[in-house]
Amino acid sequence: MRLNEYRILWILVLFDLPTETKKERQIYSKFRKDIMKDGFAMFQFSIYLRHCSSRENADVHIKRIKKALPAKGHVGIITITDKQFGMMELFYGKEEKALPNTPQQLELF
Repeated sequence: MRLNEYRILWILVLFDLPTETKKERQIYSKFRKDIMKDGFAMFQFSIYLRHCSSRENADVHIKRIKKALPAKGHVGIITITDKQFGMMELFYGKEEKALPNTPQQLELF
């Protein structure tokens, strides 16, 4: 199956975890580090994203997120196509910014 912008996916992880106590901050930090070890990059303070080449690949990473979920707090997982991601308009103040780079794909015949 050939890769295209409708099969390539982006996973967005949005989270709001408690950070009142030292223990809660440690749990927050561990969750953040766990998803970063799995290839997620910070998009905004509590929004991390990852590029996936297929639905099967995305499912593997979603399972890893679910395994790392902390006992408290809110975590959302959204999967969108590369086409949808490419239609995003991104601004810093009133200045338009470029979207994060899409990793290069290697296609073998």
